[in-house]
Amino acid sequence: MTMIPKPPDRNGLEQEQFLKILSREDAIARFEAALFPRRIPSEARKLGDALGGALAEDITAPIDVPPFDRSNVDGFAVRSADLSAAGEGAPVRLALNGEIIHCGTASKLQVGTGTATPIATGGPLPRGADAVVMVEHTQPAGSDAIDVRRAVSPGQFVSYAGSDIARGEALLRAGTIVGSREIGMLAACGIAEVKVARKPRVAVISTGDELVQPGEALAPAAIYDTNGAIVAAAIDENGGDAIFLGAIPDDEAELEAAMRSALRDADMLVLSGGTSKGAGDVSHRIIGRLGQPGIVAHGVALKPGKPLCLAVCDGKPVVILPGFPTSAMFTFHDMIVPVLRRMAGLPPRSDAKVNATVPVRIASELGRTEFVMVSLVEGKDGLIAYPTGKGSGAITSFAQADGFLRIDALADQLPVGTEAEVTLFTPHVRVPHLVIVGSHCTGLDLVTAQLAHAGLTVRSIAVGSLGGLAAAKRGECDLAPIHLFDDKSETYNTPYLVEGLELIPGWRRMQGIVFRKGDKRFEGLGAKEAVAAALADPACIMVNRNQGAGTRILIDRLLGGVRPEGYWNQPRSHNAVAAAVAQHRADWGMTIAPVTHAVGLGFIPFAEEHYDFALVTARKQRPAVQAFLDALGSDEARTALEQAGFRPA
Repeated sequence: MTMIPKPPDRNGLEQEQFLKILSREDAIARFEAALFPRRIPSEARKLGDALGGALAEDITAPIDVPPFDRSNVDGFAVRSADLSAAGEGAPVRLALNGEIIHCGTASKLQVGTGTATPIATGGPLPRGADAVVMVEHTQPAGSDAIDVRRAVSPGQFVSYAGSDIARGEALLRAGTIVGSREIGMLAACGIAEVKVARKPRVAVISTGDELVQPGEALAPAAIYDTNGAIVAAAIDENGGDAIFLGAIPDDEAELEAAMRSALRDADMLVLSGGTSKGAGDVSHRIIGRLGQPGIVAHGVALKPGKPLCLAVCDGKPVVILPGFPTSAMFTFHDMIVPVLRRMAGLPPRSDAKVNATVPVRIASELGRTEFVMVSLVEGKDGLIAYPTGKGSGAITSFAQADGFLRIDALADQLPVGTEAEVTLFTPHVRVPHLVIVGSHCTGLDLVTAQLAHAGLTVRSIAVGSLGGLAAAKRGECDLAPIHLFDDKSETYNTPYLVEGLELIPGWRRMQGIVFRKGDKRFEGLGAKEAVAAALADPACIMVNRNQGAGTRILIDRLLGGVRPEGYWNQPRSHNAVAAAVAQHRADWGMTIAPVTHAVGLGFIPFAEEHYDFALVTARKQRPAVQAFLDALGSDEARTALEQAGFRPA
């Protein structure tokens, strides 16, 4: 059994429930103090089954490798002293001994003075020989002799016993991850079985009345359980053996029974949801009845992840992750993975870090250390870190980000142009082949699909048309999708270009008013009349778009300075606008026709806008940019766009 070393300080551990906010560092210290030191269970595995395991003990070599002196080449085993005078003009003749030494063949004859024995690569060096001469440096002299035209030094082309691995040498240390190279070393020493740390069994439970398992029908106000699957996968990735027990509703008796059963069979319990101390969040209340010391941290000054709850029940760690996916996964990777890896006998995770410039101001909350997911792109003077900006409830924030940066608890923002350290989620920076920053459109995926199929990576960052133009001017992207109407010229996009940018025509898409079919306030009206009707009804709620979006400019033109109810509800995509209307959270908004038709809503056309691309001229000849331009003009993309409801330019 392997012991985990004891932390230097256990003074921070108190046996009570901490219902106050702790710093990230204090929460980790309390959790580890309650868990360690502890023994790591081990198990014996056959060599073929040991791949990926962490060795539970040091391994010393039981034999020398190689176990005998052997030849490194095909040639002749000789006495080096016999060839001291050999040269091109003065060959030395040696008589051949009556045997040939192959791999696995033991020598029977001694190499005496003036003799040589033919030997194959890997063959054991015979008695009397101290070197090997390559066959290329010899010439046959009849059937029983050779002429050697080159002198050799003692030990030439010979690997001595133990020159690779010596008997008693420390071969591998405890904690080493067994990979293919380690398996090769063990096999060379004849070791058929090793002791590895047993993977900790980790029970995973999702909690919440709203959760539905993937594959089942989604009821109103219900969501699919993403945390269960993603947490279980992350556990397996970090040395654990995940046991997913499904989703349990917010019923205290049912949940307690499930938690007790899980702790009987597993080494660790991870739940998601039920940490916020609300009326429906019962997980943390149950922990106090499951064992000592119970909760050691409940609430961490961390964003995302403030509701995290850490507990130890009779020696077994219990973790309640926040319910939002990004919060759950960030806190899991940041605070739980190190503990899980220690329990699995694995070495600490080594995170790669890079420096990158932040192109936008990032607001933060005083008093909480904030970790911001970012996507990396290549700028003129190095890497640029764009915040993903989708919130702790977003599934894709964690999956699409390259890493994260830290904002100190004493800072209320990260200013524009800050040089920040980014901790990567992968060992290396994954800079995409093509970077698109600007307005969101579902048609973009139809064009970039060809690039993805060709093995090119594309990163699309939705920041609105004006944000995309700013990024293009700074040289932070290849293309900026825009749809900006200029009132003076009454044209789209071209008036907004500056030196160094050129316009690539994209497609036309119809913007209009979205509403629920059957709403008499909108049925049969034109766009301007429909907006007037909405403004005349104080109970009519709109849903807007984010500042900087081309759609927002169209809406403001229609409203003429009026700010109706719902104006400050500003989602960042067309899909979100349609969802708000479909779900009765708003009565009208502006989006594009294809999105409206996909969800069965009413639509009043307003203006066919030009969705084009501001191309950074200096990047035009890059292979990925050329591939995008080829795809944009292809029959395949044009057909796909037309079928989706767009009109290619």
